[in-house]
Amino acid sequence: MSAAGPLDRWYESAGVRTGVRRMFHEGAEQGLVFFPEALVPHLGHEAVRALDPERRRELTVRHLYQFLLATTHLETRVVNRAAEPIANGRTPLALTAALRQDAFKVYCDEGYHALYSLDLADQIAGVTGIAIPDWDYGGFVEQLAAAARRLLPDQPQLAGLLQAVVFETLITAVLNELPTDATVVRPVRDLMRDHAKDEGRHHRFFATFFHELWAGLTPELRRRAALALPELIHAALSWDLAPVEDSLRLAGLDTAAARDVLADCYAPTAGADRISEISRSTLRLCASVGAFDLPGVREAFASRGLYEVDGGP
Repeated sequence: MSAAGPLDRWYESAGVRTGVRRMFHEGAEQGLVFFPEALVPHLGHEAVRALDPERRRELTVRHLYQFLLATTHLETRVVNRAAEPIANGRTPLALTAALRQDAFKVYCDEGYHALYSLDLADQIAGVTGIAIPDWDYGGFVEQLAAAARRLLPDQPQLAGLLQAVVFETLITAVLNELPTDATVVRPVRDLMRDHAKDEGRHHRFFATFFHELWAGLTPELRRRAALALPELIHAALSWDLAPVEDSLRLAGLDTAAARDVLADCYAPTAGADRISEISRSTLRLCASVGAFDLPGVREAFASRGLYEVDGGP
């Protein structure tokens, strides 16, 4: 008998099969925040602390909008773009029917995650009167795509599959930061908890798939893929700064002040400890296939603060 797979009970446990619609009622959420203030890097900047409380509240709401709407793009344009060829057997790999069916389950889940992320953002905007700005929330996806083109220009499918593996093995740690934070409005916590449950299963699916993918690569492609991974990890954990700048300007900062805030709060070294912590599981996955044993790979990860050459990931 084969070992149980992470999506074997999908029909009984997936959010799209068993979940409820999360509803926002402002009256029940008085005194709570929309996004953990510790996870909004610019809230601690002196120029932002000087704003009146209502402007700061709007900043957290727009940060939540950016998180939710970027999710709709990531799930449909990054993860599902990888899940579809896996599901339909359009990769060079000889995958089992069970793995391909699991990829279709992931595909269904991600569409549902995109739907309820957009739904909650629309609900909050309607109740609070804080409009969802007409921004391009897919800029984050474009950042990922640009990194992939630069790192693996002649291997677009491999780059897309690696992007999905990286994102899906990072996202659970990100989502798990919110559900237990009692300062955050309940529908946001509940939605993040719902999402994290599905993504925990997706993490295991993509970890299994990554081993299959790695085994099918030539030695040269393994090294190139391994060298691309630290940049893909960083790209997946970086905010798209255009909406952040616009949000700061809507809060009352002029362009120069907004850009000073970005320079101080989103510098390349900012949040290094958090990135290292969130990526720990992804680094263990890389280690499990021997990626760090390939020439130059430890150094590439170390240059991004993701590997201590003498101590490991």
